[in-house]
Amino acid sequence: MSSVNTQVRPEVEAFFDPATNTISYVVKDPNSASCAVIDSVLDIDYAAGRITHDHADEIIAFIEKHGLKLEWLIETHVHADHLSAAPYIQEKLGGKIGIGDQITVVQDTFGKIFNEGTEFQRDGSQFDRLFQDGDTFQIGGMTAFAMHTPGHTPACMVHVIGDAAFVGDTLFMPDGGSARADFPGGDAGELYDSIQKVLTLPDEMRLFMCHDYGPNGREIQWETTVADEKANNIHVGQGKSRAEFIKFREARDDTLAVPKLILPSLQVNMRAGEIPKTDDGKPMLKVPVNAI
Repeated sequence: MSSVNTQVRPEVEAFFDPATNTISYVVKDPNSASCAVIDSVLDIDYAAGRITHDHADEIIAFIEKHGLKLEWLIETHVHADHLSAAPYIQEKLGGKIGIGDQITVVQDTFGKIFNEGTEFQRDGSQFDRLFQDGDTFQIGGMTAFAMHTPGHTPACMVHVIGDAAFVGDTLFMPDGGSARADFPGGDAGELYDSIQKVLTLPDEMRLFMCHDYGPNGREIQWETTVADEKANNIHVGQGKSRAEFIKFREARDDTLAVPKLILPSLQVNMRAGEIPKTDDGKPMLKVPVNAI
């Protein structure tokens, strides 16, 4: 935790995608024009097989309007509920695409499920940077660092930037609890351990969610603090034990439906946001039967 510096307060602009309940972020160095984009979204009409870029274009327009320099496109994990727009934004604005180095585990697992051939590299080489636990990187004058937080997926990372941490699906808002841990490579015990790791950050640390579903009909929210999560998170707050969490999480996961966009999302996101192509170069998605 030597890189934690809560005296640095990055400027954070959130972009909510109602189709997938995803929040993307532009994170700006307060002392320069440098910024990063975290967990961007590519629009898909899955039934029609149509890809569009409205959400990504909104982020691009914001960066251009404010004269910002995009340095990083960060994926907190291989999302199973939306497609990444990172390569589309990178083509327009530059920047490096980064993800946790355990992407190789995810690629190996889903490379088999989707019957990918030898041309699909399983070494993470589709990404510009593979982060290991504790790795640091610069956004202008800000030093950010990555925390490996497996459990939801093997490649989940929390990115800590000044007094802000972008938690992916490791945590939800206090009244939302936590994300599922039943995907291939997921583990409820590991997720509990990862959440505890996040909760060792300073109490005043701002936490930014990747998803929010407005529990009990409240308005969508995406920002809380470590202190609020420790006190009020319905799944892990008030010192709930690891055994309690595992029992609850596994029982809850058994009742959850498969995410609607899991098949296109995994195929695209394990390729750093690129849509797979046929031998003659046409974009094409597969539907493996009874494999997920």
